[in-house]
Amino acid sequence: MQKAELLAPAGNLEKLKIALNYGADAVYGGTSTFSLRIRSGKEFDMDSFKEGIEYAHTRGKKVYVTINSFPFNSQLKLYENHIALMAELQPDALIISSPGIIKMASKIAPNIPLHLSTQANVMNALDAQVYYDLGVQRIIAAREISLRDCEAIKRAIPDLEIEIFVHGSMCFAYSGRCLISALQKGRVPNRGSCANDCRFPYEIYAHNPETNTTFRLEEESEVGTYIMNAKDMNMASHIDEILASGVIDSLKIEGRTKSPYYAGVVTKAYRHAIDDCYAGDFVAARYQAELETTQNRGFTDAYLISRPFERDDTQSHDFTIQNGTHQVAALVSEDGKSWRCKDKTCIGDEVEIVLPVGATVEVTENEFGAIIERDGSYWLKIKKIIATGGKEFECIHSGDLNDILLPVILPGYTILRRGIDEALEKKGLAGENDRACVQD
Repeated sequence: MQKAELLAPAGNLEKLKIALNYGADAVYGGTSTFSLRIRSGKEFDMDSFKEGIEYAHTRGKKVYVTINSFPFNSQLKLYENHIALMAELQPDALIISSPGIIKMASKIAPNIPLHLSTQANVMNALDAQVYYDLGVQRIIAAREISLRDCEAIKRAIPDLEIEIFVHGSMCFAYSGRCLISALQKGRVPNRGSCANDCRFPYEIYAHNPETNTTFRLEEESEVGTYIMNAKDMNMASHIDEILASGVIDSLKIEGRTKSPYYAGVVTKAYRHAIDDCYAGDFVAARYQAELETTQNRGFTDAYLISRPFERDDTQSHDFTIQNGTHQVAALVSEDGKSWRCKDKTCIGDEVEIVLPVGATVEVTENEFGAIIERDGSYWLKIKKIIATGGKEFECIHSGDLNDILLPVILPGYTILRRGIDEALEKKGLAGENDRACVQD
């Protein structure tokens, strides 16, 4: 049986490289043109996206291009031009939502596989067959699909690949079909500019038209008014069930607009979950502990295993986002010689070392610092903070662009982190609750 693919988000070139180094088999992303993540897409231009594809291919990995917004008539020629430009970069697939654009891409780039975006909301074999007949090789199923329905689709169309989301933000509606953002901000979800209005708190009012009286409904104590705020999907504890079904070809992580820390840690957690499952050593608590280090809106295992009407824990009513258990302190450079600050760091600090998949580090010590092993984890103790240009610091703060020398060369894109309580204390926020948004 072929091993399921782990697919991670690539919001920019750095995140692309991090995701691949932390265990992704493939990444997805694109320029802002006709992608459903305009903010993320702006971080890629044609040159950097080309570099990313070449970087992936030299490592035997894949890149899928997002062209998954829905076109206006006036944009059709622009779509043709964009597909032709993307085809020149030789990506491994095009992710598309519109049936018309699928037919267009088939003519312009007949040798590039077509994947159907989750925006198409496929949940049954009949719809899947329509897209398969159009030439689609893989469907990215709706987040609302069940594993049982995936099995039914695979039975009906054995050669059709099925990709599912296993982690990340959930949409309040069927993906991209909500109009709240368009109504309030003029930003259209299925054209890439959703303002996430479902994440806001709302005040609720009652109006009597006979007396023209309006009054605000009082909020219940300890219960907030984030009435449309869905929790984040987290299927790590069900990876064994998903893989045992034998019908899922790709496991997808959401999050092109999220941080490099998220790209690395979440990808690594799912890499280990998948590998451990195939090795017969699956332990859900291992992966959940790492996933809890990231910012989240609360976690839910969503609808793949349980139907929506069976769930009552998929919304966070009292907060929009909360800290994870850890805060990223610094990110090591690609060449492994220096680090750049993401959170206030001082001489004498000890920060945990989070390594890319397969990387190792040795215990050592010199005048610049020490690598320490403790309870199976590695830590960097900082003795000196010296920039590559020679400037010395007692402390260095987030936003400082100096590259700080490491005591030894570490694997490129190694993450340095600390516990959230220590991070809040350094910010003078000790005692603050976890609703504060401080993680990079």
